[in-house]
Amino acid sequence: MHLKAMNLSDGCQEYFCAERSISIYVILYVAAAAVSLLSVCGNLLVIISVSHFKQLHTPSNILILSLAVSDLLVGVFVMPLHLSWVIESCWTSGPVMCSVFNFVNYQATSVSIHTVALIAVDRFLALSFPFFYSEKISPTVICRETLFDWLFLLFYNFTLLFINGNFTAMCPGKCVLIIDEVSFFIDLLVVFLMPCTFIIILYTHVFVIVKKHATAIRALQVHNSTSKNRVSDKSERKAAILLGILVFLFLLCLLPYYICSLVIPNSNPYFFFVRDVSGIFYLLNSTINPIIYALFFPWFQKSIKLIFTFKVFKKNSSLMNVM
Repeated sequence: MHLKAMNLSDGCQEYFCAERSISIYVILYVAAAAVSLLSVCGNLLVIISVSHFKQLHTPSNILILSLAVSDLLVGVFVMPLHLSWVIESCWTSGPVMCSVFNFVNYQATSVSIHTVALIAVDRFLALSFPFFYSEKISPTVICRETLFDWLFLLFYNFTLLFINGNFTAMCPGKCVLIIDEVSFFIDLLVVFLMPCTFIIILYTHVFVIVKKHATAIRALQVHNSTSKNRVSDKSERKAAILLGILVFLFLLCLLPYYICSLVIPNSNPYFFFVRDVSGIFYLLNSTINPIIYALFFPWFQKSIKLIFTFKVFKKNSSLMNVM
């Protein structure tokens, strides 16, 4: 979640440390810890699965691995600090940690968005140009592209924060990210509008292709009603539903925050409250992703069983069939 506060002269939010009862604090912190733990554990399982089992070393899964790493950073670092900040109504971790928090926040969330866009490109190429995809797109190629994207965003985010003076001392109890209007709209274009445009357009094409495949299979069943065709038809429809769910939940988590940033001026007394609530939805995307994998990806379900039964520690376990 990109926290932006523009045109603030002192760089400090109008926050105060509110007093709450101990019971409310306990409930809030337990909920925050549960969400963070779920995000960390879920994404760790994805990382272990894709990294360990050689059968999962495919171009698509390399991108899923990149997404899980960025979501893990959110779960380990960004989410606990942000939720603690919201609960306490003031920043309690000091100015140095504030600068680190802002940078990791920008890096992890921007990588997450870009990776979802790359997954859209990958699926579009795989379905639209299958021969080109099988010959030219390999795990090595995807690894290079993913590494380049991480390094590009690393340089981009550091430059963006540095030129706006975000690595300087903050007011006590405050952690504000100040970005001028030009930088804000550049960041909006690079991190949100362009990737989301690619995601919507490409996934729309993917959905159309999947529907055409399903229609062709149903037409074939008229002449040859075999169980194999019925399974293929079901698989195509399931893939289409999965794509729709992924895109819907991804945009559902991101849009409220960016709408808040664009529509509500930061001088509005409700700006920070709405921003914090929409920011929590933004971060929850990192928790939702591995849950979707667990519900819809059979290979992830099999990998979890092998991990929890400690079969991954057996000799040559990386060669096990999980597909």
